[in-house]
Amino acid sequence: MRRCVLVMLALVVAAAGIAAARGAGECGATPPDRMALRLAPCASAAQDPSSAPSSGCCSAVHTIGKQSPKCLCAVMLSKTAASAGIKPDVAITIPKRCNLADRPVGYKCGAYTLP
Repeated sequence: MRRCVLVMLALVVAAAGIAAARGAGECGATPPDRMALRLAPCASAAQDPSSAPSSGCCSAVHTIGKQSPKCLCAVMLSKTAASAGIKPDVAITIPKRCNLADRPVGYKCGAYTLP
């Protein structure tokens, strides 16, 4: 019985390792909910459209957006972002408010479109 449990545990760990190695998510191997923690400097800018994003916020958004627009969307719409009080309709405007020249204008992000 104990051997069976150990074998099952080893199989679960191996399967998790294979899934992580594939990096099949929107943000590669890092889940969007974990990637959302990098947007901590954007807390006020993602809740208040009149709040100017900090340079740290703009840097984080630029870095995530360079990885892929799909990742940036997944992060802004993640459960972590929602639980932190992030308003997706406001967060989606941060790349423009940061004056990011290479932002994916018009990219569909769930029910939102990047301005």
